[in-house]
Amino acid sequence: MTKKNLLVGQSGGPTAAINATLAGVLSQAQISEQIDTVYGAFNGIEGVMKETFVNLTEKIPNTDAINLLCQTPSAALGSCRYKLEDYKVCEEEYQKILDVFRKYNIGYFVYIGGNDSMDTVMKLSQYLNQKEISDIFIMGAPKTIDNDLMGTDHCPGFGSAAKYIATTFAELVCDTNAYMQKSVTVVEVMGRNAGWLTASSALARLCGGKGPDLIYLCERPFSCEQFLNDVRDKLETQSSVLIAVSEGIHDKNGIYISEQTQSGQVDNFGHKYIAGAARSLEEMIRNAIGCKVRSIELNLMQRAAGHIASATDLEESYMLGSKAVIAMLEGKTGEMSAIRRLPTKDYKIETFSIPIEQIANHEKKIPLSWINEAGNDITPELMNYLVPLIQGEVNVRYQNGIPMHLTLK
Repeated sequence: MTKKNLLVGQSGGPTAAINATLAGVLSQAQISEQIDTVYGAFNGIEGVMKETFVNLTEKIPNTDAINLLCQTPSAALGSCRYKLEDYKVCEEEYQKILDVFRKYNIGYFVYIGGNDSMDTVMKLSQYLNQKEISDIFIMGAPKTIDNDLMGTDHCPGFGSAAKYIATTFAELVCDTNAYMQKSVTVVEVMGRNAGWLTASSALARLCGGKGPDLIYLCERPFSCEQFLNDVRDKLETQSSVLIAVSEGIHDKNGIYISEQTQSGQVDNFGHKYIAGAARSLEEMIRNAIGCKVRSIELNLMQRAAGHIASATDLEESYMLGSKAVIAMLEGKTGEMSAIRRLPTKDYKIETFSIPIEQIANHEKKIPLSWINEAGNDITPELMNYLVPLIQGEVNVRYQNGIPMHLTLK
């Protein structure tokens, strides 16, 4: 049997778990008799076309290095937000990628990322299929803190981000309750069109704390008038009010609350750059109510907090990287490894793979039935969904008082 090489890339927003998926890919490839060398492409599909590769078989040769990679946040191979054009419009890009695959004897390609990355997996696999190329296998491995990928119960990276957010809100409750002065704190959490991360702020209640007083998700239209009434009602019975809001909250017409402060620019996939919802609400409260108010934007911290990662998240992320390789070795291509939650009393999952056309360019949002009737909190059903995903602590290795990270560049 002639061995072929495997190429892996990472794309989209970094997370605390994407490198665990990379570790799963590498570990499974290293024990395969069908795979020789594992290459990593720096900066995703852009790195593939530019041939900026690293030999991961040499760079990460043992279990110790694999374990260090797993606890390293962000994307060790770097990332990109590069959109492939349709091959019927720009076949040159696809031919370039194919030439690179042939040059390096690549028979297997794993792309780790979110929705936009799965778009790349779909287009590339469709091109190879159209060209009747059957000796190169393409698989996607999921990643996104937004938890908005279809076809999988939840996404690697989400559990760790949710754990960080829950912990942060539990600590903010302690801070904001220290004073008698009337005050409101509005915390903006990532989430353009799906409010999974913002909903995870409710997990701060697990240890008996009250957590956020109000939670607003982007799945429900946001009413400024009702919001101010909710805040006034809370201030009547308590000194401090802690609020969680999705960055993508919008009115009934679909206009983002933050849009008045934005430039209107979009990224390569046509997504508007949005942020500033909390700042907008801060000004609204200050003008309408007049109490002390501050806004906090968690920003990048929530997606790369490796020091407080969910052990469950890292373990499942590793499994999905491994599953992507196994699926290709079984002859599957144009699919994504995914998680299925089993209907058991205790939390259990299994991994499987699903055709990429069922994933790419679709979006999984929170069911409206999991949001309370008032639109300012979550239901027990959503809480039950979230709780298992943040379980377990990682035994982080430290050096000089700081967590150790692996560097590939």
